[in-house]
Amino acid sequence: MSLILRSTLAASLAFGPAAPFALAAPGGSVFSAWAGPEPDDVSVFSAEAADDESVYGAETLGSPSERAFRAVRPVDVPTDLSGSAFGAQAEGPSMFSADALDAVADEDIPKAAPAQRLMRRRVGQDVQDALPAEPVFPAPVPIGSNDDSIAIPDRWRLVEALDVRNENLLDPYNQNTLKADRPIFGRDWFLNVLLVSDSLVEARRIPTPVGTQLNEAPGKIDQFGEPEQTTFNQNFITSFALIKGNTVFRPPDWEFRFTGVTNVNYSLARTAGLLRADPSDDSRRRFDQHFALQELFIDKHLWNKSDRYDFDSLRIGIQPFISDFRGFLFQDQQPGIRLFGNFINNRVQYNLAWFRRLNKDTNSGLNETELRSDDIFVANLYYQDFPVLGFQLQGTVIYNKNREGDRGTRFNENDVITIPASLGNEKPHNYDVFYLGFNGDGHFDRLNLTFSAYHALGTDTRNQIADRKTDINAFFGAVEASVDFDWYRLKAYGLYASGDENPLDSKAEGFDAIFENPQFGGFDTSFFQRQSIPLVAGGNVILSGRNAFIPSLRSSKEEGQSNFVNPGIRMVGVGADFDILPELRVIVNASYLDFDKTATLSLLRNQGDIDRHIGEDLSCGIIYRPLFINNVMIRASFAALFPGQGFDDLFDRQGDKVSYSALANVILTY
Repeated sequence: MSLILRSTLAASLAFGPAAPFALAAPGGSVFSAWAGPEPDDVSVFSAEAADDESVYGAETLGSPSERAFRAVRPVDVPTDLSGSAFGAQAEGPSMFSADALDAVADEDIPKAAPAQRLMRRRVGQDVQDALPAEPVFPAPVPIGSNDDSIAIPDRWRLVEALDVRNENLLDPYNQNTLKADRPIFGRDWFLNVLLVSDSLVEARRIPTPVGTQLNEAPGKIDQFGEPEQTTFNQNFITSFALIKGNTVFRPPDWEFRFTGVTNVNYSLARTAGLLRADPSDDSRRRFDQHFALQELFIDKHLWNKSDRYDFDSLRIGIQPFISDFRGFLFQDQQPGIRLFGNFINNRVQYNLAWFRRLNKDTNSGLNETELRSDDIFVANLYYQDFPVLGFQLQGTVIYNKNREGDRGTRFNENDVITIPASLGNEKPHNYDVFYLGFNGDGHFDRLNLTFSAYHALGTDTRNQIADRKTDINAFFGAVEASVDFDWYRLKAYGLYASGDENPLDSKAEGFDAIFENPQFGGFDTSFFQRQSIPLVAGGNVILSGRNAFIPSLRSSKEEGQSNFVNPGIRMVGVGADFDILPELRVIVNASYLDFDKTATLSLLRNQGDIDRHIGEDLSCGIIYRPLFINNVMIRASFAALFPGQGFDDLFDRQGDKVSYSALANVILTY
């Protein structure tokens, strides 16, 4: 005869008589069971002698009396068995034995606690030498009693009920009600609190054109002032998100979000007239503060379209949006309505949106409450894992309808004219522009690849430089490829924005974005992208905006209008990221920059031919996380622009001084 454990006779497990799931099989089975003399004596997992081989038979170890798993019923054992958990009467030493049939063995083996214990014993070891293991499971509750089910707290508070860990509201990494780890009220309403302190100190040397009204010495006609400037900027960010629903596999049913930013900034310049346009105000210092609503929206989960949680959602209010993977065309937090969702098991995602832009505060760059006559309509589609796994494509159509020319002239807080820009005919104008975009991001095996391409088409009612109606037809492209090698990444990148060849004709061929903030190349560590370089005296017109590549000749990136008669840009570069330590990353980049066309610059500066070469931009930055997490982050960078002939043609370097920027940034996050 043989059992599942190759037993010669059966033994009963002590779950009491007539326990559920008992089996009585005449032959070998996966878990064969032995039945007592009466049907009521059947016990759970009790063993019965079998005539045939069982599925899991144990072979003899050394001798017939010593087996790995044995259960034997001696002939003189009464049929009224009472055993222990996994109890078996052993004829000889077995590896696993729990004996409650022998009085001597019962005295030798330590008494079981209320939870039954499994005795552990090596093959050949005496019973009295075996040590008790930890409890396997609680003692069984009789079927039919009032304790069939035990009430426990909801799953959010189960860990706390078991006294595994108590909640600490100051610890965002462990269970914390303020970080949406358990409901704030009801069964599925969660609160997520985000607190950020972002402190920045920046010193820079940039070309500083000034007007003759700001001469500081008799008989001297100053074209450029002292280039050194210093800025301190502090943002306190407070964000509250009230969320309803289980968001593990699907978006929330409801989300209400508020994000406010309190800003304090201080600027110091060595030349009068830079901080305010008023010539009577020769102050070289400026202190300012501002409070902004950067997010204020309601998000409603409309419905699920499949059992894989393909969904549609609607979001209304001030919300973040990025037009492509790197923010080349539009990345901002503006009021609008956005319908978004996915289908085909999340392989395809889409956005349909309309935004009405808010004006920006001049000195902080944050939102104001005044709406602009500038509308943005967006339709895009993402397709994942194409053409290979790990790569996704995006197609987008964006329409920018600007009617700010109908509102007349506008000045910013520093008394600088922003609409229209202070160049050309200085007349108000409107424009309509369609952007057709194709973007991709992901990897092909080890090669990481990002690309972006846009074609801008539209009309400008009266471009300020051309002084006529113009047809917009401009192009943009960017690509970055990188490869990871253990602890470092090497990358190469290129960017192109078309320039206008003839600023006086009816064709506007210089590409301009809506509100770009590209994470590309050196990002905010590079000099040319980081700094707003003034072109016209007092900074009334800038060559390029802060955190922007395109030399668009606007009055301001934040408050001005797009301009499609500009010189454009070409850039190629290489860079590397080094993870020196788990908490320390070093970033280096080197870029070569050229204007695409310089006819517009020659016209505005009333100069002869201006060379295309802008210069070489070299930058180095570090990111240090002393606690190995992003809750404490320290960033520092230094960048220098070694000017080329084109930069020299525009700006007197004043003793061959290299333009530079240096910054230190501390970010604390809860």
